[in-house]
Amino acid sequence: MSFCAIIRGMEKKENNLAFIDGQNLYLGTTKSDKKWAVDLKRLRVYLNKKYNVEKAYYFLGCVNDEFQDLYDEIQETGFILKFREHNTVMLGKKKGNVDSDIIFFVMEKLYKKENFDKVVLVSGDGDYKKLVDFLIAENKFKKILFPNKKFASSLYKQITRVYYSYLEDVKNKIGREKQKEGGRR
Repeated sequence: MSFCAIIRGMEKKENNLAFIDGQNLYLGTTKSDKKWAVDLKRLRVYLNKKYNVEKAYYFLGCVNDEFQDLYDEIQETGFILKFREHNTVMLGKKKGNVDSDIIFFVMEKLYKKENFDKVVLVSGDGDYKKLVDFLIAENKFKKILFPNKKFASSLYKQITRVYYSYLEDVKNKIGREKQKEGGRR
């Protein structure tokens, strides 16, 4: 084995965290011109292999018993599920916007100096732009993954391409396989 190969093997693997805006991911793929569905297990593997994501947090608006199967699937595929806190009177009357929860969660991890290298964000929402700028300045930002090109906020046009990618470009790696006739997915 060459010296360079030994050195490469000794390089510290990054310990990155991912934060997924669940509603943005869902709407960005199922409401796009070319609808497609994300295979959560394949997405989790992709985040780990491509971006060295050790922990991935999947944020959703609120708990609804009708979606328990989805919640189970999210957790079984290796995501840590986080729900938006709501007053029970308001459930069903307002959008489950998780933007501020994700921003707070990231900032809390930085403040507490938790052991991680960089952040990967999955969303096309412009509400995260200031967070992204801050993380880039602090060398704590890896990548923002937009669910699709059409719905990616124009605010991100100012950041260089090295900091963003489109999930639709890798849907062959993370998309659900088409259902075969007579078979299940």
